[in-house]
Amino acid sequence: MSDWIDSGGRLARPRIANGTWARRAGRVMVSLGLMMLVLAAAVQIARARDPDGRYANSPLKEWFDGLRSGKGPCCSDADGSAVSDVDWESKDGHYRVRLDGAWVDVPDEAVVTEPNRVGRAMVWPIKSYMGVTIRCFMPGSMT
Repeated sequence: MSDWIDSGGRLARPRIANGTWARRAGRVMVSLGLMMLVLAAAVQIARARDPDGRYANSPLKEWFDGLRSGKGPCCSDADGSAVSDVDWESKDGHYRVRLDGAWVDVPDEAVVTEPNRVGRAMVWPIKSYMGVTIRCFMPGSMT
């Protein structure tokens, strides 16, 4: 038995060396957690739409690369995807798009005013922790 136990807890308890180890372990765990979050964010940013180069020789590649809205180049921060006719609409002079089952209003400055060479509606969404924003939207012909 120790003096502390014999004294009924009235004497000062000896400092446990593991206290500093526990603090260090806590800091290491927090650091590892932050590194994992940064890594997960980097993977999402680095994800490419054309990893094997299959679209590099497309006749529309240069046209897509040059598409811009009032928010800037469409293909710079987001990957575009075709939208079915039932998943976009014009209402009261503004567009909206259904993404992941929810309707998202398209800001007027995100609308591409250039003629659509593809024919189908396309959207370039940016997904973040704050939700989905539309970088570019190009209405289709609705045929």
